Amino acid sequence: VQLQASGGGLVQAGGSLRLSCAASGRTFSMNNMGWFRQAPGKDREFVAAINWSGSTTNYADSVKGRFTITRDNAKKTVPLQMNSLKPEDTAVYYCAAGRANSPTARADQYDYWGQGTLVTVSS
Repeated sequence: VQLQASGGGLVQAGGSLRLSCAASGRTFSMNNMGWFRQAPGKDREFVAAINWSGSTTNYADSVKGRFTITRDNAKKTVPLQMNSLKPEDTAVYYCAAGRANSPTARADQYDYWGQGTLVTVSS
């Protein structure tokens, strides 16, 4: 599975952005998909994940109620809708694919990673 993240940019606090992860590979529909982020000087952290069918999602407490992860297995894409953005959401965002039994927050359960896309939220 190869992953390509896009959609990052500069937005004011309170605004919205929609990231997308485009995947290639025949096994895409069998993978859990996750979004992680890494802010300057900080460790990578979990943002959101979705299971292979789209029926189960998992969110970090910091984004719950503001971010929404979905997937389109026919198009092999995983959008991340981000609303009510805050300056602390500023980070490089990465998408990842894994074969865990559930949409886990553990980065070590993801086997494939895309390049990041930068999100900057100004105050």
